[in-house]
Amino acid sequence: MSDSLIAVTGATGHLGGLVIEKLLESRSAASLVALVRDQKKAEHLAVKGVQVRVASYEDPAALESALTGVETLLLVSGSEVGQRVPQHVNVIDAARTAGVGRVVYTSAPKATTSELVVAAEHKATEEYLTASGLDYTILRNGWYTENYLPQVATARQTGAVVAAVGDGRVASASRADYADGAAAVLVGAGHSGTVYELSGDHAWDYDELAATIGQIIGKPVTYQRVDGPTLVEMLTGTGMPEEVARFMAALDANIADGLLAGATGELSALIGRPTTSLKEGLLAALA
Repeated sequence: MSDSLIAVTGATGHLGGLVIEKLLESRSAASLVALVRDQKKAEHLAVKGVQVRVASYEDPAALESALTGVETLLLVSGSEVGQRVPQHVNVIDAARTAGVGRVVYTSAPKATTSELVVAAEHKATEEYLTASGLDYTILRNGWYTENYLPQVATARQTGAVVAAVGDGRVASASRADYADGAAAVLVGAGHSGTVYELSGDHAWDYDELAATIGQIIGKPVTYQRVDGPTLVEMLTGTGMPEEVARFMAALDANIADGLLAGATGELSALIGRPTTSLKEGLLAALA
């Protein structure tokens, strides 16, 4: 089994790249396949001996060719909202045709039942994967601490974190935490047919976020509460397209409703250590 091929889609992206680096700690480079759109961006992996194969989510034939001989596939969900389902279907179909043994998919918290604004595409993907006949593991990744880097930049200028989340909490973890979790599932036994709800160990609120950012930037930062329509107005006032602003406000409403607050402990159990704290995660991302 140690020589069976493990493939990672989006291998030059933030999460996929970290998964490859983690896998290199325990696996030979030759047993790893990096699926990428742009071969040039993967030169650093090729130099290490990782197999680099080019295929986009829109090219079924290239995907099938790239997945030939692969035993385990990490399907990192696409980043293009509205395009994810057809993209993921292409990968799952290609995996089935190519004879992949197991597909591990990065989903969203409680994707099949949640009202989370990003959940619908993950729900559709999960349902397609579980009906495909392929062996699968689903990683329902919670929020990334790195999502809050824009708030750090804004707070440097304004001394405030502005949000429409009320008293909502977020159990975030760092991308490296989630990458370590994915790597553990890719190389470990006993994960077949399992759905993991992954999150940070601690659900923080926005007063804590503001205080933490204040510690990092060395000046007081306050959490400024606004309602959804006010947030949309503020964001569009900065030049953000209204559709994007409404999406951001919907996410804040989801947080206010507690949809990202679940600190399940499943991620720390997978990786064998506590998840990275909010402060340490932000500091690492800024570095």
